[in-house]
Amino acid sequence: MSDIIELHTIRDMIRWAVSRFNEAGLYYGHGTENAWDEAVALIFHTLHLPHELYVTVLDTRITGSERDSVEKLILRRVAERIPVPYLTHEAWFSELPYYVDERVLIPRSPIAELIENEFSPWTEGNEVHNILDLCTGSGCIAIACAKAFPTALVDASDISSDALAVAKINVLRHKVEDQVQLHLSDLFKSLPLKKYDIIVSNPPYVDAEDMASLPAEYAHEPQLGLAAGTTGLDLALRILRDAGHYLTPNGILIVEVGNSEYALAEQFPDVPFTWLEFQRGGGGVFLITARDLHESQSLLRGEI
Repeated sequence: MSDIIELHTIRDMIRWAVSRFNEAGLYYGHGTENAWDEAVALIFHTLHLPHELYVTVLDTRITGSERDSVEKLILRRVAERIPVPYLTHEAWFSELPYYVDERVLIPRSPIAELIENEFSPWTEGNEVHNILDLCTGSGCIAIACAKAFPTALVDASDISSDALAVAKINVLRHKVEDQVQLHLSDLFKSLPLKKYDIIVSNPPYVDAEDMASLPAEYAHEPQLGLAAGTTGLDLALRILRDAGHYLTPNGILIVEVGNSEYALAEQFPDVPFTWLEFQRGGGGVFLITARDLHESQSLLRGEI
């Protein structure tokens, strides 16, 4: 595009990117919610600038080579509908950066807020010794848990060896390899029988109807990490069936089911799920105690 040579500052590039994004009707939801924030995330990463410098550098002039690098990514974002974290290979979760590529979902779970609050008031930090993260993907939940509970051991499992390869990159990046153990497993199948104080999972939960109408950006994410059958509950029901064997008596299970919350609540109206609320937005995450899970097994197994 010939008009790109007329852009001289970071502010110019952001404005131009926003115009292109709005013109193309892009979808946001992989770390940003609008065209401006999307443009800022892409441009600041490409220019190797920290976001805290945002106000002070907007009118800084950029070089021709920097402009070319930014332009290429903006045009790829528009033409190929690739989410920004896959273009920059970086996503943020619970205030930490993670390497991501198309082998894993892009981190965006509201569970981050729970981790930052150390799962209070349901746990006491000094009483948490073992944590299990099912469907770990990039490893972000497991690693954030390790940072929040530095004396706890964290097991992280995934059915995808490709995902675990990405998780290993992040485990090493954040220097938690002595705390976080990665496991190749279809949920609990290949895990040793061990008791956990916390089991947390952000499994696939997109139902068939929503899978058929996802924006193009989601086509770049591994479908194995999204699709969960007709109601979106295939994985969540298996977790509910087996998690009780792996929880301590005072343990808790937290599972994100997204829009499938309504299907789960309707299917099991008498199971005492606690549906969590988040100050930063998001929902579709339930918590259930080991005791309530044990007492609800007859209800759960009657339907599974």
